[in-house]
Amino acid sequence: MVLSSGRQAAIYETLKGDNNMSVKEDIHSQIVGGLADATFPINTPEDLLAAFPAGADTTCKSGDVEITAGEAGKLLTAEDFPIESAKQIADILVERAGL
Repeated sequence: MVLSSGRQAAIYETLKGDNNMSVKEDIHSQIVGGLADATFPINTPEDLLAAFPAGADTTCKSGDVEITAGEAGKLLTAEDFPIESAKQIADILVERAGL
């Protein structure tokens, strides 16, 4: 996901407070939940987006932080594939998004 510097700053401001862990955990949980019915391994970014209930428009939201699967997918590289589990991809995405 490529976020504008303003959006990154807004997310940072939201996360630096006492709720940082809860936002991170909430988004992580939503990603894992969104992929509950996915078949692993997932071998391509296109297959990953297709595995989410609403595709690229699937949205994870916690507090003022809102990220779509399409935005999150931009954080991934070819080296991240294949993805073996929902937890693996959630771990990668929350880390790279700075959550």
